[in-house]
Amino acid sequence: MKEFTEQELVRRNKLEEIKEVCNPYPEKYEKTHALKDAKNLKDGEQNVRLAGRIIFMRKMGKLSFIRIRDLEGDMQLEIKIDIVGEEKYAFFKKMIDTGDFIGAEGEIFTTQTGEKTLRVQSFEFLGKALRPLPEKFHGLTDIEQKYRQRYTDLIMNEESRRVFLGRSKLYAFIHDYLGKHGFLQVETPILQNAVCGASAKPFYTHHNALDMECNLRIAPETYLKQCIAGGFDRVYEVAKCFRNEGMDTEHLQEFTQVEWYASYWNFEDNIKFYQGFIKNLLLELIGTTEIEYQGNVLDFGKENWNRINYVDEMTKVFGFDFLAIEDPNELKEKIVENGLFTQADLEDYKSLSQIIDFCYKKKVRENIIEPTIIYNYPAVLIPLARRNDLDSRRIDVFQVLAAKTELCKAYSELVNPITQREAFEEQLKAKAQGDDETMDLDESFLQAMEQGMPPISGLGFGIDRLMMLIYNQPSIRDVVLFPQMKNKN
Repeated sequence: MKEFTEQELVRRNKLEEIKEVCNPYPEKYEKTHALKDAKNLKDGEQNVRLAGRIIFMRKMGKLSFIRIRDLEGDMQLEIKIDIVGEEKYAFFKKMIDTGDFIGAEGEIFTTQTGEKTLRVQSFEFLGKALRPLPEKFHGLTDIEQKYRQRYTDLIMNEESRRVFLGRSKLYAFIHDYLGKHGFLQVETPILQNAVCGASAKPFYTHHNALDMECNLRIAPETYLKQCIAGGFDRVYEVAKCFRNEGMDTEHLQEFTQVEWYASYWNFEDNIKFYQGFIKNLLLELIGTTEIEYQGNVLDFGKENWNRINYVDEMTKVFGFDFLAIEDPNELKEKIVENGLFTQADLEDYKSLSQIIDFCYKKKVRENIIEPTIIYNYPAVLIPLARRNDLDSRRIDVFQVLAAKTELCKAYSELVNPITQREAFEEQLKAKAQGDDETMDLDESFLQAMEQGMPPISGLGFGIDRLMMLIYNQPSIRDVVLFPQMKNKN
């Protein structure tokens, strides 16, 4: 049987007494204003009906003050015994605690200290909190508590309310901005039977009704391109994706990704579109295109962002033509010979793509702070991207990075089914070499491609990582309402 603290027992006893007076959990309450709007009312405004959670109380003899809060605002209420009556005032003083919900009707006035206040003429009890509010969060153990009990974090922490209000506004902006530019929102399967669309380890599950093994979506890419094949010229999805990989401050196994695809665009069109998208998004959410993230000031308002040619930069890093090498072991040997890394550093990386990507992240990405466009990637890295017309070993890809963080990835899409099949077959070879993040050969996707596709460019970005940057949060868990946590023993 659950044991209660002394405060919890007191509140439960009060609940029983409240039941004798009124329903402690009534059906509804009609508000006239949200609290943030009530603060803008003129003094003397009558019949104002407000409601919220009590976060502060100062009970006195015949006059008391309380502060109530909703998600976007708070308001002071003044309760006088000679206005609400002795019986109601006695009920208030004895039964009501911080954390409880209350609805109140009255007149707006401004106190001598300049604070907008509701002079309560009547009030209704709207909900008993059986647990007291926690103290302000502090220390490591409380950080874990705020992830496990996000509801208390939202009650107590103004910064958390700001972040998650911002996240909701970000979703609204995405739908509005993409809709205005001719993109149609679609939904694609989360349960899939081919691991495709990204280089990642999937989660697997069994479909009982169909008696088959499935994987959870790692990316919506191949299905969105099938929509293009079906005649949707511009499509997008806000997609929950799942990758069974490590956890750190920038990665969770369950995350939210936006992907959009536009027929007849190339990757340069997507660069221009993304720059307009991110600038307008920042203006909408925080009112400026300049943000501070972990001590760095990042200016997204510049007309011309920095650009780095991936192949050229990595050729400088390696000191040799790495595109000419087809054997992973040969590439490792040359890297070690040039003193870039040791064999031990490279031991976990089995395929060409894994080795190149590791070196890029350590030698190039680590030094990027200002918003930067990385473009012209090796074809071996992304089997779904279009090969460059002048050199098939390169692909028309770009990423935007800032503060060492990848914000988006986009490319001119590969729409040649013969080349795509060859690229998938190369993925199978990499899998045989020990790379467990390769894609499957997706026959359904290839059939759609064989039906014919127009030129396409697509872009994907993680909402969680973008939220971290915009709101200067140190961990991805700070921008996800309910992050997965390890079970307590």
